Amino acid sequence: MTLDLLQRGREVLAAQGFSALLGAQLQAFEPGRAELSLPVGPQLLQQHGFVHGGVLSYLADNALTYAGGSVLGTDVLTSEFKINYLRPATGEALHAVATVVGAGKTQAVCRCEVYAEADGERKLCAAAQGTIRKMS
Repeated sequence: MTLDLLQRGREVLAAQGFSALLGAQLQAFEPGRAELSLPVGPQLLQQHGFVHGGVLSYLADNALTYAGGSVLGTDVLTSEFKINYLRPATGEALHAVATVVGAGKTQAVCRCEVYAEADGERKLCAAAQGTIRKMS
């Protein structure tokens, strides 16, 4: 079941042109949890050499939606989300780990932590929370 869910999740990610452009990868997708990763390249940096906040926001948004979709089904959208930037993101990769806090029939509230990885060490750089809704 979990392997089928992961495969379906990867198919959905591959169909997202923006995600493909950035090089996002779905690392884990199971009931109540999702993890996305993204390699960091110079095209994702802002003028001070840190990963642009919009990239962190994209990753958190998508991870939140995957987590919600893991319990609601894959036809979901983000209704709202909030992000707190905790430290500048630097390193080779970003990882967003999202979990479901609570879910009903049509919506799920999820939280996400975004980590920057450098030299094999992950540091928390952003935290987000959002509401994911079924499309129909």
